[in-house]
Amino acid sequence: MTPAAFEYVRAESTEHAIALLGEHGEEAKVLAGGHSLIPMMKLRLATPTVLVDLGRLADLRGVRDGGDHLVIGALTRHHDLETDPLIARDCPILRHVAHLVGDRQVRHRGTFGGTLAHGDPAGDLPAVAVALDATIVVAGPRGRREIPATDLYESFLETAIESDELVVEVRVPKVPSGWDYQKFVRRAQDWAIVGVAAVRVAGRTQVSLVNMGSTTLRASAVEEALAAGATSADAAELATEGTDPPEDLNGSVAYRQHLARVLTRRAIDAAA
Repeated sequence: MTPAAFEYVRAESTEHAIALLGEHGEEAKVLAGGHSLIPMMKLRLATPTVLVDLGRLADLRGVRDGGDHLVIGALTRHHDLETDPLIARDCPILRHVAHLVGDRQVRHRGTFGGTLAHGDPAGDLPAVAVALDATIVVAGPRGRREIPATDLYESFLETAIESDELVVEVRVPKVPSGWDYQKFVRRAQDWAIVGVAAVRVAGRTQVSLVNMGSTTLRASAVEEALAAGATSADAAELATEGTDPPEDLNGSVAYRQHLARVLTRRAIDAAA
């Protein structure tokens, strides 16, 4: 399959990329790792007339200490999340989950910011960002703004990022212990049939769900039950509240609901 015709432009700086997006608006798409965008273009699900390549923007890569959080550049690749010493020390759930994304080829090309901006509800790393209450920093012609990860996803593959904005960094709270990620798959490199991230932040357990709706979801009912003193088993029974899981060859709605309850209990217990 062949993409529709498009113009290719290599951004020489973050400011240049923002200017190109401002000029072309919804007709432009940003190319980071390309593992999500290129297949969609080949299927004609995305038909940008301009492709803005961010590959040379070194200032959008890397991890640095921000005090009570880590600042991760948008172009930091999954492999870098696996191997960075700051992440290993201060937010090991990111290291663990990055290792579960695809295969080595994917992890050496896919980027953290690109994964979050793509908005796939079956994605692993968006669930971690949502559970951690991460902050996504975007830049555009009107300047920079911060989007809480819990407000980022609006519908299937739709986010709060405007067409003339790009992700520049992600701020992730430090959670050195008290976390778990449960992912149920047929093969190790597959998208999750259902996944659950659980983290302990300031004495509170925060839980997010993968592939249980059109967006990555916070399991609010579970969190509230745990805060009120419920056992992990009782709280996990509420994991399907507010969800709308898909039905496909990998599982029925009822099957995914069962998995969500089982995996939520396991994640809560392990995080505790």
